[in-house]
Amino acid sequence: MNRYFPYASAYERWLLGDEEALQERHVGYHAGFHWSERHLQCLWFDARYRPAVFPLPNNETVTVLDPGVWNLEAGPDFLNATLLIQPGGRHLRGDVELHVHPADWDLHKHSTDTAYEHVVAHVTWFGGTTPKSLPARVLSLSLGEPITARRDLSLDDIDLKAYPHSVLPGTPRPCGAFLKNDPGRARDILQAAGHYRLQAKAERIRARLQESRDRHQLFYEELMAALGYKYNQQAFRGLARLVPAAQIKGLSRDVAFAKLLAAGRLLPGPESAMDEEGRQMIRMLWDLSWKQAGEVPEGELNWCFHNLRPQNAPVRRLAIAATLFSGLRDLLCDIEKLASSAGATWFQSAQERLTVNMEWPFWNQRLTFSSPPDPTHPHALLGDGRRAAIITNVILPFVAAEGLLPAEAVCYLPPEDISSPMRLTALHLFGRDHNPAVFYADNGLLQQGLIQIHLDFCLNASSDCEGCTFCNALSL
Repeated sequence: MNRYFPYASAYERWLLGDEEALQERHVGYHAGFHWSERHLQCLWFDARYRPAVFPLPNNETVTVLDPGVWNLEAGPDFLNATLLIQPGGRHLRGDVELHVHPADWDLHKHSTDTAYEHVVAHVTWFGGTTPKSLPARVLSLSLGEPITARRDLSLDDIDLKAYPHSVLPGTPRPCGAFLKNDPGRARDILQAAGHYRLQAKAERIRARLQESRDRHQLFYEELMAALGYKYNQQAFRGLARLVPAAQIKGLSRDVAFAKLLAAGRLLPGPESAMDEEGRQMIRMLWDLSWKQAGEVPEGELNWCFHNLRPQNAPVRRLAIAATLFSGLRDLLCDIEKLASSAGATWFQSAQERLTVNMEWPFWNQRLTFSSPPDPTHPHALLGDGRRAAIITNVILPFVAAEGLLPAEAVCYLPPEDISSPMRLTALHLFGRDHNPAVFYADNGLLQQGLIQIHLDFCLNASSDCEGCTFCNALSL
């Protein structure tokens, strides 16, 4: 990966500093686990994801009554949790530490750290042998088996930015004093952070490729999840598993669209359309879906429609999916053929491939089935910002994982729509009066760097930023 992301290791050294911090914060991606410890923290914290019951030896079980307070400082991941042990109704109160492997307890030397004296549960992804230094009173709980048994859940769909964190005040942050007047240094740091983030994405994809027998299906799932955006990412990935890529390839665009809508239970009634063209389109899709009635898979998908812009509605995004994956052309194969291109040419060609066949008069003139057509204000099915996001988050990491990314291509990463984490982190780093065009607005790589710094520092920062290693590193 170093040839694609040469500055990633520099950011990691600068970010983590000493070896002990490196062991605690960095988890390598490999077959069997290709996420981060923060994903495990989200699993433990969120009752929607956390297993309802954990088995213990001697036919006992553990139920989590309270996951505890998410600890943003040094020490155990969660403080003052409450567990219920059955039979007997015994309550256990104390702290919880999470790791990927049981042996990480020994590796991080928690047994010699007084901050971990009140730990009552050691929660890991993998099961296995109890760590040698783990006190006998501490429960060993495993997340991996019950989570992977759920077909409706993928850790890839957890929004890490959505979980509790300190809210920093609007007053100037210490890091701003070092960077707001030094755009050259700021861009160097953001570039290195962007390399680090993209390399992690590629390593995760490579780990999943080692496990998957169908790389085309994996690519399809990843791109579908990207189309779902943050609100419907999980539902889109679930639909991609209900209707695999192999079932769509070779179909016409209309048939593929009908198949996806039917499987997702998203086909509206003809009466919902405001004009005859809309009603005819819906009736045609119903006819196509009825012809495949015996092939419609059963599955429960939880769609979110609240507070969605019409451009992000699931039905419209599925029209994009039908365009990208139907027919005889293969999107992944087309992208692979670009491996010999120069960096800037690669991105231009990838963008063009994403917009091939995106001319769909019905959807280019309206946003929803129920909206009237408006030829005077055309609507692109796939806008520039979303197209850039798909290239950054799916296509580039995928081809990098397979060694097919042209050298230096990452330097030409197109900008995405500026998100709230980007804007907030830029405010902290460069001050309220900074010019986004100078620091990050026109460069997708620098935007990725902002997101990475947000996750590594701002998301868990104390309100006064005291002890922030980012500020400490800037002062050197």
